[in-house]
Formats: sequence, C-alpha cells, structure tokens
Amino acid sequence: MDEHKVPLWRDDRFLKIALQVIVLAIVVALLALLGGNALINLRRLGIPPGYDFLNNPASFGIGDTAIPYSPTDSFGRALLVGLVNTLRVIVLGIILATILGIVVGIARLSENWLVRQIATIYVEIFRNTPLLLQLFFLYTAVFLRFPAVENSIRLPGPTFLSNQGIFLLWPAGTARTWIALAVIIGSLILGILFWRQRVKVIVLQGASGQNYFFAMIALAVIAVLALLFGLDWQAPVLQGDVVTGGLNLSGEFGALLAGLVLYTAAFIAEVVRAGIQSVSKGQWEASRALGLQPGLAMRLVIFPQALRVMIPPLTSEYLNLAKNSSLAAGIAYADFFQVANTINNQTGRVLQVVSLIMITYLTLNLIISLAMNWFNQQVQIKER
Repeated sequence: MDEHKVPLWRDDRFLKIALQVIVLAIVVALLALLGGNALINLRRLGIPPGYDFLNNPASFGIGDTAIPYSPTDSFGRALLVGLVNTLRVIVLGIILATILGIVVGIARLSENWLVRQIATIYVEIFRNTPLLLQLFFLYTAVFLRFPAVENSIRLPGPTFLSNQGIFLLWPAGTARTWIALAVIIGSLILGILFWRQRVKVIVLQGASGQNYFFAMIALAVIAVLALLFGLDWQAPVLQGDVVTGGLNLSGEFGALLAGLVLYTAAFIAEVVRAGIQSVSKGQWEASRALGLQPGLAMRLVIFPQALRVMIPPLTSEYLNLAKNSSLAAGIAYADFFQVANTINNQTGRVLQVVSLIMITYLTLNLIISLAMNWFNQQVQIKER
C-alpha cells in the first residue's frame, strides 16, 4: 500500500518555510519602498545620496582628542576621533561600573547594618534620578568648581586637579612602552593558562599544583616590574598656567565617565544582589561545614554559581551604558554622537549621518552582546 502523501497546504514544514519567505519578502519590499522614497526626497532637495562628503575638510575643532586631529582633517577623521572618545568611555565605564556594582551588591547583603544601609541609599538615589540630571550636576557642581590650572590641586602620583580636567602620570608612546605592554599582556595570558591548569591538576589529580603556583608568582613579578620600570612614564609638569606632559582627562570626560559609572553600578548592584540571593542557602551551609571563611566562600562557591544568573541582565546593563554614552552631548563631550551631529549641521546630510550613527551604535552593542554571550557559555555547567 502506497504511503499517503500530505498535501502541501497541510504540511507543517512547508507552511513554516512559506510563512518565513512571505515575511522576508514583506520586509524587503518595505525597505525598498522606504529607500526609494528617501532617494526621491534627496534628489528633490538637491542632496547627493552618497557618503563622499566624509572626505571634505571638517573645519571645526574638537577639544578632547585621544588621537591626532586638526580642523583641516576630513569629516571621516573627525568621526574617528568621536568614535575613539566613545570607546574610551564605554570600555572604562564597563570596567569601573562592574567593580563598583559588585562591591555595592555584596554590601547590600552585608551583616553590618551601617554598610547595608549606605549601599541601599546609594542604589535608591542613583537608580531613581535621571542620568542626564546626574551628568549636569557632576559637570556643573563638581568638575567646573575645581580651581584654575595655576591653582591646581596636587595629588600623589603626581596628579593635578583643575577646572580643565585631571592631569595624570602616563606612559609615552615609545618603543620601550610598547615592549613593556607586550610583556605585561603576555604574562597575564600565561598566568591565566597556568591558573586553569593548576585548577585541573588539583581537581582531577588531587595534586597541589605547586609548579604552576610558582610559575604564576614569577609571571606576576615580571608583570609588576614591567609596569613599574618598563613603561616610559611621563609625569605632568605645571609651568605657570599650563600643564605639560602626562595624560589630560577633560572635565567633560570625567563628568560623563563618573555619571555613567555611578548610574550603571547602581543597577549592576541589584543584579549582583539578586544573583547571590538566587544561590540556595544550602551552598552557604556546605561552605561553612567545610570551614571556609565567608569571604572565601563567596569567592569560590557562591559567586561562581551566581554568575550564571547574573550575566544575562548584566549584558543589558552594559548595552544601556553604551547607549547612554550618547548623552555626552548634554555636557559638550566630543563623543561620536556629538561629532556626527556637528557634521550634520554643517553638511545637511541628515540621512547619511543618522545612518552612520545607527550603524555605529548597533555594531558596538552587537560586539558587547557577542562577548557576553561567549562569557555566558563559559560559566555554564557543562553537562555530559
């Protein structure tokens, strides 16, 4: 007897594929319609549709530049300067907000009443006030209130604090510095590999792994020596009303970074608190039964398990920090969004500039998402 064939209109597999094809066709048609209308409107206004304007001279200055730039450079170079400024804020912001958020999140669960209440007040204040308002306050009430350069506050380091920003000790971009950085990075990579091998030896073979431990100590010593003596450090020098040498972090950069860190860390603290509380009390009791101190139990037992719960919401907070960095325009920090907006005002290429902004922030967020998804896979329990 021949097998009965299901008609295509009743075949689930065919219907699912057909539905996806129809949806894709509708999306492509909508994009084609919108693109066609945009081209028609651009021609009607006499605006070329291409991106060749990026090669034209920018003719405007940028106050805070991490890479060389002059007004005679192109619009494309100006956008690159803004992108580097944005990346500086995002990378430093994620690192500092994570550290502060973990500390505050653990403090929220402290048995010390005062520490717990201080952490709670911090979280409630920064979570429940607008970020833009916090940026305005930090910029106008804190960073602009520092003394003038000639009356700078001198801190250990040496570090100068003034209304023109913070001047820090910083390595020069010489060959010596790059060699020392390569040594430091190599030591860190080897240290991580040795640490993982030591853990495997201890867990699987029950050995002490002393050879790996001594190798890690040696690598740590090499990295510290390269950091202290290998880098070609340059100290800022105050000469009248001018500070030369070192690294200058402008007040706008400092206000934006501080605002993003304080705001995002308040949300990360709640993620950390919830992640730790998601670990069953039995894990705490087992840690105490093994004689582990509370700090050691948190580091070796509780926190690694809490990471599996924390990473997905942490990804959202990192993405929010990257997007919130565009609020730099409110305090005149030359990030990618502000530089692009200046180019838009000068050229009138609204569609092209907006598309560049969208593509840039989309790319940054996708990179963060991919990195966090990879990290999430690494900390998950591997089932056999």
